[in-house]
Amino acid sequence: MKKTTPFKLIAVLAILVSIVFTACNKTSSVENPIGMQSVSVLLTDAPGVFDNVFIDIKSVSLLIDTSKDTRKKDTCDWDRIGSSRHAKNDSSLVWQDLGVKAGVYDILKLRNGVDTLLATSTVYKGAIRLIKIELGTNHSLIKDSVSYPLNIPSNEKSFVLIKLKGNEWDEYLPNKSRLWLDFDISRSIVEKNNQFYLKPYIKFFTVKSTAGVSGKVTPKEAQAVITVFNSTDTAYALPNHEGYFKIRGLKEGTYSVFVNASNGYADITINNVLVSKTKEAQLGLITLKK
Repeated sequence: MKKTTPFKLIAVLAILVSIVFTACNKTSSVENPIGMQSVSVLLTDAPGVFDNVFIDIKSVSLLIDTSKDTRKKDTCDWDRIGSSRHAKNDSSLVWQDLGVKAGVYDILKLRNGVDTLLATSTVYKGAIRLIKIELGTNHSLIKDSVSYPLNIPSNEKSFVLIKLKGNEWDEYLPNKSRLWLDFDISRSIVEKNNQFYLKPYIKFFTVKSTAGVSGKVTPKEAQAVITVFNSTDTAYALPNHEGYFKIRGLKEGTYSVFVNASNGYADITINNVLVSKTKEAQLGLITLKK
């Protein structure tokens, strides 16, 4: 019989953070002040194999370039600026806190497309160059009803810095744009010597400019892990309790889908899966056998 690999204890979890930017809209019942934009931060995720994953979030802030040409700042040392919140006395670079309610968030409570609003705020108009998520120290996870501390390694920073160029947003309505941040737990939680460590790994994408794959795997007892990959891109998913899975944020191209099964069920690989921005690749029902 095939045993569950240690990799599955680490698991695959996609935490999706939707940053929704709404510029001034004269048709809105509540108008923003001139030169400002409304910002909302929402958090959702896909199912994971942990019982709970608790992340201590202290704050979320944005660095906004209010200058007319943000391209002139492309060579800036954004890591240094983000670490120190110092911008060489450049008055066009403005930090704004989003007023997130500080606390411990159970990420796994956010399932199957359900979002939670972390913050909403009015900020200056301009190019968003940095998103900074400051973390606390009270992180933990629960696996098989056992609680484990989730520590940030001593040589790692206690914040996540997402560097942007300001042109990544999907303008889905006039003066309304959005961006998704994918918090990849398969890379962010590391198990070593029976201890769990948090090393946040986040990438961004927009649904409009990327592709997706979906399907359903049965039976539930197979405890399948889905890997979608080609020579340049790799993504993971875990089916929910009904067996459904969905992966977004893929580049257009041809992929293979590897279904890694457990409990005596055989693995399968589906080759030549074409994914496109215009149409989600739907694999339908995948039935695993012993």
